[in-house]
Amino acid sequence: MLKGISPLISPELLMVLDEMGHTDEIVLADANFPGFRYDRRVIQLRGVPIVPLLEAVLKLVPLDSYMDTPVALMQKVEGDPVPVPIWDEILSTVARHDPRGSRSGRVYG
Repeated sequence: MLKGISPLISPELLMVLDEMGHTDEIVLADANFPGFRYDRRVIQLRGVPIVPLLEAVLKLVPLDSYMDTPVALMQKVEGDPVPVPIWDEILSTVARHDPRGSRSGRVYG
């Protein structure tokens, strides 16, 4: 039995995190992300909010120290006026778990 692992982390996700190494990538995305288009291995965690999941993952796995910005957020479509306040929550969560602080995350662009 393992102790201290968030119930948000499924056994399948725990196995994937355990197998990861330098330069490996994982995408935490909402249900609208076309994950199966990019990889055949997709772990669906329906109803699990991204920020608490990210918090749980970062308690188990350090971000890659060999990358300048190991966390990337997608860019909005040009002209899209919808604000994305969750990005600030994500970057704040990352900064709490990485010695590089807010410099460890970026918005793709």
